[in-house]
Amino acid sequence: MKMTFRWFGENQDTIPLSYIRQIPGKPGIAGALFDVPVGEVWPEDKISNLISAVNKAGLEIEVIESVNIHDDIKIGLPTRDRYIDNYKQTIRNLAKYGIKVICYNFMPVFDWIRSDLEKELDDGSNTMSYQAEKILAIDPSKLAEEFEAGSKGYALPGWEPERLKELKLLFEKYKDINEEKLLANLGYFLNQIIPVCEQYDVKMAIHPDDPPWNLFGLPRIVKSMESLQKIIDLNPSTYNGLTICSGCLAANPKNDVPAIIRHFGSMGRIHFAHIRNIKIHSPGHFDESSHLSSDGSLDMYEIVKAYCDINFDGYIRPDHGRMIWGETGRPGYGLYDRALGIAYLNGLWEALTKGRR
Repeated sequence: MKMTFRWFGENQDTIPLSYIRQIPGKPGIAGALFDVPVGEVWPEDKISNLISAVNKAGLEIEVIESVNIHDDIKIGLPTRDRYIDNYKQTIRNLAKYGIKVICYNFMPVFDWIRSDLEKELDDGSNTMSYQAEKILAIDPSKLAEEFEAGSKGYALPGWEPERLKELKLLFEKYKDINEEKLLANLGYFLNQIIPVCEQYDVKMAIHPDDPPWNLFGLPRIVKSMESLQKIIDLNPSTYNGLTICSGCLAANPKNDVPAIIRHFGSMGRIHFAHIRNIKIHSPGHFDESSHLSSDGSLDMYEIVKAYCDINFDGYIRPDHGRMIWGETGRPGYGLYDRALGIAYLNGLWEALTKGRR
């Protein structure tokens, strides 16, 4: 496996690359451009600058997270072909600079959702939390404002302010979109871009819905073993693959994450892995915990073991971390807890792989 660390860029991240390089194992970077409007082509000069900054720090970057999908593609509007053509060109541009995997999602209107971005835990650390009753009490048209207020001035991935200013219009556009239509629109998108991915050797890895259930009357289609299989069935190419996020999928206790890993990993369809733990208090109520098994509800040993059992050679990263030791920054993306997560996951991986000899 290849360990990575998500980084938001020199002007977007509080964590310098020189610090990331000091994490044991010197992880690669999962990066992105956050100043290109959704749907537009990623310019070569901006891609080159990103790659150069990472390489100059003695690190490598082969994963992009994310090239977001324009809503016209998800809705299936006649204008989608223009945005799909732009996406194809972005794939070509990224391939030119050595990118091997693109992580993306197909969530309508909202990306990941939490009811609290900095809940204080008993040990004094802060974390992101989800309580269904709080979410259901929120007017969705006000949700973007609440996230902006809790973001501490940092851009939150998947919450593009220029798009979310048009929430009322977006909800109107999605009013006739159900799960079947959304899945069909994903299939149309994949069948258009996968030949380009094959030609340029760039794998697509769709990220699960977070949380893995429908919200505000909007459909979600990446939330279970069954729904992941439907996506794999949309296009037979191995370039049509998955990002398996343990924390997202496990928010629904019906999802057996190790079984999901073994099923799709045996097919060669997992290209990226987000590994994190959550503490489930009750259905629809969870906190993001440290990566340690005993701090959450997930058996991280069994999750990492599943990747070892399939001889996973793709990219892994620790996912959201708590804010600990007085650190401040973008919710979920501090340095210290994610670095601890990498050390823990590397330790599990070394023990499991050596134990098989």
